[in-house]
Amino acid sequence: MAVASFILGLIGLLVLNLFLGPVAIVLAAVALRRGTTRRGRALLGLGLGLADLIVLAAFVSADNTVSWSF
Repeated sequence: MAVASFILGLIGLLVLNLFLGPVAIVLAAVALRRGTTRRGRALLGLGLGLADLIVLAAFVSADNTVSWSF
């Protein structure tokens, strides 16, 4: 779960951050609660999930839409 959280958080920075950010946060929280041996990856996944939501909030405030493009 820790690795999945990390990967989904990383992918979420580019696409589907509205969906992948919260999923990464939940997976990281579950992994940390279960006492994973990959604590660093779980914390990175948690941070990236939060970063996904921050990036989404920045883009929403910039152009008042949920979608964005390069």
